Amino acid sequence: MTTLPPPTLLLRIDRDALAHNWRALDALSGSARAGAAVKANCYGLGVETCVPVLREAGCRDFFVAHWSEVPAVLRHVPPGQVAVLHGPIDAGEAAYARAVRVRPVIDSLRQARLWLESGGGPCNLMVDTGINRLGISPADLPHPAVQQLEIEVLMSHLACADEDSAMNARQIDAFRTCRSAVRHKEASLANSAGIALGGDYGFDLTRPGLSLYGGIPRSELAGDIRQVAYPEARVIQCREIGAGETVGYNATFTASRAMRIGVVSLGYADGILRSWAGAHFTHGECRLPILGKVSMDMIVLDLSDAPDVGEGDWVALPYHLPDAARQTTLSQYELLTILGHRFG
Repeated sequence: MTTLPPPTLLLRIDRDALAHNWRALDALSGSARAGAAVKANCYGLGVETCVPVLREAGCRDFFVAHWSEVPAVLRHVPPGQVAVLHGPIDAGEAAYARAVRVRPVIDSLRQARLWLESGGGPCNLMVDTGINRLGISPADLPHPAVQQLEIEVLMSHLACADEDSAMNARQIDAFRTCRSAVRHKEASLANSAGIALGGDYGFDLTRPGLSLYGGIPRSELAGDIRQVAYPEARVIQCREIGAGETVGYNATFTASRAMRIGVVSLGYADGILRSWAGAHFTHGECRLPILGKVSMDMIVLDLSDAPDVGEGDWVALPYHLPDAARQTTLSQYELLTILGHRFG
């Protein structure tokens, strides 16, 4: 049997940092416990890798967005610990929720009726307090269909928690009013940034996502959150170019002198977009500037100060999320979730 060669790309996940981040966010949640948003394949870092780490760290509440994400998470945690944020859009999805015993998050009157018609049972309820995304209107909470729901967790979502916005106070006040309008066992409002707003936002359960995986949406979290994701690539070719020669598409880099360059097989499909132009890779303590444009699946590096780097050697792309966001103008969320599937 022919053996596939090992990949030339590696996404190293610091499992200890991931566990540390969940414990830190759990502690910062005060009297509330921290759950975990594991949607989008754990923000691109892998359910198979991350969910067991979060489970062993102590997490007991897991949130996905799509029904298609449920099976992978259920391989690691009991169904009663999984909630699906987008809720059931038709009878088939409601039937699936009942069959596998995960909790739908009810987001509208229509979904409330659909869930009851399917037989009802434990669910979560999302109420919109100002983000105008998913969530039932507070005015609809007295509706009989809502009042009949068996609500485990009453939820809402903050729109501006990463900013010092007056909207944060408006939303928490609106959420407190909603709590008195419908029966529920627990309440949940804060995401990662919401946890940093203080204990008042914690209620019973927080739902961190970004900061589990190394994101820092507010400066208050900077000392508590560690980097989790470390992309690396092997050099697949080295070459010499002369003064006046250009590199890459549109010849945006021109060599001012003879220099040694290297190529790594990394690009758009791996989530490394053209906005990385002007950044650098590293080899040990040595900086390896990116030359010219990032292309489909190749990046050219300046190896002038790294004579020891050769073909087959590994180099790293600095991926501390706040710094990478400033470099690329991409959000920290985007930097995580666009990482591709060619990493080993």
